[in-house]
Amino acid sequence: MISKKKKQGKPWIKRGPLKTFLFFLGFSTVIWIFVQFAKQYTVPVELPLTYINVPKDKLLVDQNPASLNLRVKDYGFNIARFKMFPPALRIDVSDSREDNRQLVYDLEQQKPALLAQLNLDFENVTFLQNNLRINFEQKAVKTVSIVPNIELGFAVGYSALEEVKLQPDTMRVSGPQSILDTLEEVRTVQLKINNISNDLQGSIKLDKGGLEKVTFFQEEVNYSLRTDKFTEGRIEIPIELQNVPKGYNVVIFPKEVAVFYQVSLNDFEKIKSTAFKVVVDFRNELPKEGFLLAQVIQKPSLVNNVRLNEKKIQFVVKR
Repeated sequence: MISKKKKQGKPWIKRGPLKTFLFFLGFSTVIWIFVQFAKQYTVPVELPLTYINVPKDKLLVDQNPASLNLRVKDYGFNIARFKMFPPALRIDVSDSREDNRQLVYDLEQQKPALLAQLNLDFENVTFLQNNLRINFEQKAVKTVSIVPNIELGFAVGYSALEEVKLQPDTMRVSGPQSILDTLEEVRTVQLKINNISNDLQGSIKLDKGGLEKVTFFQEEVNYSLRTDKFTEGRIEIPIELQNVPKGYNVVIFPKEVAVFYQVSLNDFEKIKSTAFKVVVDFRNELPKEGFLLAQVIQKPSLVNNVRLNEKKIQFVVKR
């Protein structure tokens, strides 16, 4: 049998001309897009909002404006960018004024700052509203003490001239009234300093542990400590009797005690025995032991670590 060759149909358009046609079609489309994007347009644009720098005594609530509508005049490329990838516009709430329990953010007044974020010319942007009205809740505000949580370790022969000082030593906080009613103080974070032989100064953060719902009006405070080289002094002080019952004659032994203390080398010569007072109070008698307890009730402000060589004082009562 003689096989018949199948007839093959001729292509409507040859492949060479088709490729050329598609190339010029795509090329002309790209050129058209560039031409269109190179033109200026005036179109409405919607930008999302984020709120920053909220006053510490205020809390923003729900139902605040989430976006802002503008009319922008710009080239098509920039318009497309704003439409496809709208940048978040930051609203600085601290620049608002309070009016009728709302914060009012004046868009025209803040226009230069807002347009600086968008890199747009002043005359090419029109806000479709005059201001933003921001809803908030007023927090309770209270002033509390700041307490240092600083552990100090001194080099041999050195000690502090006074307590650690904080600047400031009080601070305003805001938050729910139920929490502030019982909040009296805020502590610093824990800090440990060893081998101290010089004056100290620095800054330290505040401890927010357990106070997540409370807003601090500042995050840290400054601390300082005066330090000096100390020496130990010793001085003999006569013991005074107090509250001896009428008709009783009480004899004590010893009649004076040695008082040991630490004092700065610079102040050593300033310490006088008359600045100390040691007493035994007959009302604090230890009848089972037959002793009275001596205690220092007066000392110079320049000394610390005061101690007695003898606290238990023997006594004899004569009637």
